[in-house]
Amino acid sequence: MKKFAVILSGCGHKDGSEIHEATTLLLSIDQHQCEYQCFAPNRLQYDVVNHLTGDAVKEERNILTEAARIARGHILPIEDYKAEDYDGLFFSGGFGAAKNLCDYAFKGADMEVQPDVARAIIETREANKPMGGMCISPVLFAKLLPGVCVTLGKEGTPDADNIRKMGAFHVQTEHGDVCADNELLVFTTPAYMLDATIKDVYDGAYNLVESVVDYLDKK
Repeated sequence: MKKFAVILSGCGHKDGSEIHEATTLLLSIDQHQCEYQCFAPNRLQYDVVNHLTGDAVKEERNILTEAARIARGHILPIEDYKAEDYDGLFFSGGFGAAKNLCDYAFKGADMEVQPDVARAIIETREANKPMGGMCISPVLFAKLLPGVCVTLGKEGTPDADNIRKMGAFHVQTEHGDVCADNELLVFTTPAYMLDATIKDVYDGAYNLVESVVDYLDKK
């Protein structure tokens, strides 16, 4: 049975993992008769946002502790991730991917990826194993894998321009579409980067997992 690692960035789309994306991603892995193990950085998240008002609040929360809400406690610190133990690696989106896993939310194309996250991605690439990303998380691949082809949804946006500034390629996609870079083994889908419903997000998650599983089955 195939087993995938899923890196989360907290809990809640304004300061952590987008819950719909994370949940539909985990569901899609299960529907493909595969297993998953969730991971998250064991450090403080950048900020805490009241999801009712959208305002930042004066609290401190741990990324791993918050992500455990989504994973129902079955989660490990990102330091424990080893590419050799898994068939591939996935990221859901949410502002946590742009705030806690890197600083794209603040620096755009000049972003830096957090070292623990960069290690996981680079180690997986060096192991020649596939990776998948939803929503904003493909910026991680764009920064670390020169020439990679990804999608953030629409063309002609500042985000698409930033992908190119980082030396990557951007492809326009619609709901449920998957951009496949078959050379670098990176698969991405836009999810809530578009004006999406939860059904649209599920379609993208399902097709993303299916693309990765199909690649592995054809090896």
